[in-house]
Amino acid sequence: MLRIAIAAIVLATPLAAEETKKQSCQYQADVVAAIQKARLDRVKERNVPQAVADTSPTWPENYNAAVPLITPWVYEQKMRDVRKKDLGAAWLELCLQQ
Repeated sequence: MLRIAIAAIVLATPLAAEETKKQSCQYQADVVAAIQKARLDRVKERNVPQAVADTSPTWPENYNAAVPLITPWVYEQKMRDVRKKDLGAAWLELCLQQ
């Protein structure tokens, strides 16, 4: 929950203010999904920001700042959960409830 709050603060820029909450939450969920994919691809945690950037993500650039903040949360999940659960969907649900 703390990381969600931190990510929300980081993403609270003028650009994010113009977006709807739903769109912002979707971008955040996309970030989580990209980090989850990096973990499934066995990218080392310290290399995740570059690995995600190399995928040419379609979210606004300011969401890249959330990658290093959210990465530890994804990497502390058990690998079986990373394989079987949709962490992006879980994040989206939590975000929309905020």
